[in-house]
Amino acid sequence: MTGTGRFDQAAATWDLSDRRVQLARAVAEAISSRLSLSRAWSVLDFGCGTGLLTLALARNVGSITGADTSSGMLKTLAGKAEAQGITVGLQALDVTGTGNLGGPYHLIVSCMTLHHIADVPDLFRQFLRHLHPGGGVALADLDQEDGSFHEEASGVQHKGFAREQVKIWLEDAGFQEVRIETATTTHKGGRDYPVFLATAARDQA
Repeated sequence: MTGTGRFDQAAATWDLSDRRVQLARAVAEAISSRLSLSRAWSVLDFGCGTGLLTLALARNVGSITGADTSSGMLKTLAGKAEAQGITVGLQALDVTGTGNLGGPYHLIVSCMTLHHIADVPDLFRQFLRHLHPGGGVALADLDQEDGSFHEEASGVQHKGFAREQVKIWLEDAGFQEVRIETATTTHKGGRDYPVFLATAARDQA
């Protein structure tokens, strides 16, 4: 995950985009409808940004941690959580978006972050290691597109993803029960961009 300085600068105004707010809300609804969230669960929001997804899920799980490379985004999340009376853990990631994720967790979620990660298969293997047995992931990102989604391409490693490739990467990492469906469609620059939600589980061992 690169382009950290740009995200630091954008943190204060990030939530002013209705599109981003609506996208995160739709992904939260898709996750909640796909999974039976539990107050016993510990959850990690990988690439949490200002916490739009983090805070949308927080009251339905036991604990939630937001992880990001951007200190500005984490600071904004902390302020929002305090204002809403929600306890949120914060985990700073190194500039590659890897390193210690903490945990283990019952669920790892992510929204529009995977396309900033150079080595997604390695990330999926890392996710598996940070899950409780029987835990899972719920990962939302763009379907493969022509590169028009981002006006600023710094830090963008992938122009979305082919769903079958994501499924293969998850299975190769050791995940089971992989399902990929459309979570929502986001509208930008007069165009529609489908956003998928991939869910998968670690085995019980």
